[in-house]
Amino acid sequence: MSTVSWPHRFLPGTTENFVSNEIFVPQLTATRVWPNLVDPARWTSYYSNVDQITPPSSGPTLQNKGDRFSFATFGFPPLQAEVCESVAPTSNSPGRLAWRAWQEGDEETALEVYHAWIIEDMEWGVVRILTQEVQAGQPAAGLAEKKPNPMLLGHQEWVEGLAKFSLQNLGSIPVQPS
Repeated sequence: MSTVSWPHRFLPGTTENFVSNEIFVPQLTATRVWPNLVDPARWTSYYSNVDQITPPSSGPTLQNKGDRFSFATFGFPPLQAEVCESVAPTSNSPGRLAWRAWQEGDEETALEVYHAWIIEDMEWGVVRILTQEVQAGQPAAGLAEKKPNPMLLGHQEWVEGLAKFSLQNLGSIPVQPS
């Protein structure tokens, strides 16, 4: 199974908060899930903890490294974000999406996150949906102290919602050849 390619300054365990959520889903393929993940306009269709999305200026999807977009989540004002990795899945390689997001501020309000996704077909006929996020800053420390961790619960809703939405919309998503 593939793993996230972490920038050194965002290695898990070196920041205030880290969460990992993963599911395996039959009857789906990575190429069916991918369009629903890389199109931020679709996120509100399956994830209740996101709004105020501004798509990247280069187009509607998160497909180019360096693309900037913004979104609000977990009660924070819209976070600025930049795509760090976007590689569509193929028949023999996983889809990889990652972005860095931030909220500028002073020592008590500044927040920086690195959020990564892996979408891959497994050899036993299911799709794996993995998302992991590290957060740095005082707001992240506050989230990490809450039990259960709201990030863990929120991202579980996100991966499950993505899978359910992708299953329900099998006929409406064009499959791109691998």
